[in-house]
Amino acid sequence: MKQFFYAKDIGDIKAALEEARQVKANRLAWRGLGEGKTIMLVFFNSSLRTRLSSQKAALNLGLSPIVLNIGQDSWKLETELGVVMDGDKSEHLREAIPVMGCYCDLIGVRSFAGLTDREADYAESVLQQFVQYSGRPVISLESATVHPCQAFADLITIDEHKRKPRPKVVLTWAPHPRALPQAVPNSFAEWMIAAGMDLVITQPEGYELDPRFTSGARIEYDQMKALEGADFVYAKNWSCPGVTNPEQYGQILSHDRSWTVDEAHMAVTDNAFFMHCLPVRRNVIVSDAVIDAPTSLVIPEAANREIAAQVVMKRMLESL
Repeated sequence: MKQFFYAKDIGDIKAALEEARQVKANRLAWRGLGEGKTIMLVFFNSSLRTRLSSQKAALNLGLSPIVLNIGQDSWKLETELGVVMDGDKSEHLREAIPVMGCYCDLIGVRSFAGLTDREADYAESVLQQFVQYSGRPVISLESATVHPCQAFADLITIDEHKRKPRPKVVLTWAPHPRALPQAVPNSFAEWMIAAGMDLVITQPEGYELDPRFTSGARIEYDQMKALEGADFVYAKNWSCPGVTNPEQYGQILSHDRSWTVDEAHMAVTDNAFFMHCLPVRRNVIVSDAVIDAPTSLVIPEAANREIAAQVVMKRMLESL
């Protein structure tokens, strides 16, 4: 495996889940795979779970992780081609990336959306430059439009807790005070569909996700109707994806607190498990009662980030 951005990159989903079970049962069984090898984890944006889980997964495989915080541990990097570099950016990605490639065997990159130019964000220019110039396998640790490590961990978690072969999974928009990217909901939808889940996506009008990620899901604008009989409820905010109106891309179109997932919402489900990628705004995205309930999976979900990352790194090492 040379890159990990989309569900198709993992190949057969059932095989990937079986491999995740094996890794979770004995995390150090493949420690020799990474011996003498290095993974560089490049962060253009802040992180907690991604940073920790990636480093832990690397260590489990015998890899030596190098963490690089752009703008803090390095020069500020220019990401756009063709610009006159007379501002505060001292180095260009075009030179920095191949230099990074000299010092590692795998590269993981975290770079968020700008949320001002839909075309630029969805072109994934930063991620694609790492593919083009590094000469190394590249993992998206969350990019402008996708977060595959999170989605794979979400799928592992659902597979571990599902009570029926094809559970009803509801991805619901929830309010947030800041404009957030679509990477998590995009990947969650994509992976749930690839795994054959009964996926329902519910959001206010204007928040429709890009069809390239949601084709095969049912769309329901009535949140309570969508939640009826759900087995898993995944709450997440995202800003306007600009599918129907590109001029609104990245904007907040609603602050409607009636979309906050609380006990009344969960009461119409089939005793559903609650999920969220974290960090979460309590009593904005979800009520205390729901996130603290025994059916909340936010911590097991976060723990599975290590397993997801390890499966991906293991496959990349095996393909070197």
